Amino acid sequence: MSIKRRKNIFTVAFYNVENLFDTVNNPFTADDDFTPLSKRNWNEKKYYHKIKKISSVISQLGNKQSAYPPALVGLVEVENSSVVKDLIKHKNLSYFNYDFIHYDSPDERGIDVALVYNKDFFEVVSSETHTLHLTDDRGEVDYTRDLLVVTGRLNGELVNVLVNHWPSRRDGDEETKGNRIKAAKLAQEVIETIKYKEKDSKFIIMGDFNDDPTSESVKDFLVTDDLYNPMKSLFKEGKGTSTFYGEWHMFDQIIFSRDFFDSEKSSHTFLKAKILNKDWLRTNRGKFKGSPFRTYIGPWYKGGFSDHFPIYITLEKDD
Repeated sequence: MSIKRRKNIFTVAFYNVENLFDTVNNPFTADDDFTPLSKRNWNEKKYYHKIKKISSVISQLGNKQSAYPPALVGLVEVENSSVVKDLIKHKNLSYFNYDFIHYDSPDERGIDVALVYNKDFFEVVSSETHTLHLTDDRGEVDYTRDLLVVTGRLNGELVNVLVNHWPSRRDGDEETKGNRIKAAKLAQEVIETIKYKEKDSKFIIMGDFNDDPTSESVKDFLVTDDLYNPMKSLFKEGKGTSTFYGEWHMFDQIIFSRDFFDSEKSSHTFLKAKILNKDWLRTNRGKFKGSPFRTYIGPWYKGGFSDHFPIYITLEKDD
């Protein structure tokens, strides 16, 4: 690919970074496992080792297709703004003109979502969060991550970016399915509100949905006729971003407006969706061989990257 064309190609990425916690105890969240006095002995050495690894991965996303590191990176499982700041200030990323949007979510574990953006290519117009209201079996509030919505100009083109981290399957797929359907409905409500205000709105919806592209929440409640999910075909090929009992799942997805297929409607054209699943991002031995090389397996420190592979799409800007 010519240098000229690579300079017209931009990467939009998403990464679940698996519990990117600092080492400071927050008395208002359940972050005790990630402190120096915990059984996991989460200390500064381990923290900065993870920062180094994650920042290295981000710097390489789309680097075979684009002349630049990602223009946008959605992140989930970050504890606070400090860890995101440490990430973009690491020498792997500090050369690039990155900034970020982050809000504290009410999640009980204290994990949030964030959007990292390269100021050379993306100008923030506005940002806000939307709370997902859930209750548990006892009728009490079940706190989870907020939906982050960032509106900005990607190379001058107005785009709405939604960063999601939907409720987990920890208590069972069927038992928790309704919570993810509620999360999908919330995202659609936000999309419809934006469309009402701005008729020709364009969307990039990314996240860890804790459901696959073929799951009811995603295919029936989130992906409407004017949206396209490129991760669906990858999933049907048997690919995934995380494993559970040896089965691959594609919980991590980037979905976008079909306008990105039409050069008359958008100045950016969709090229490809990919999973970064290189050998060095994988566990190379044992019963988890081939799965993402994670930081912890249970209480045991492994020193890896994350229990998810990152994903990205490439968009080509018109000359």
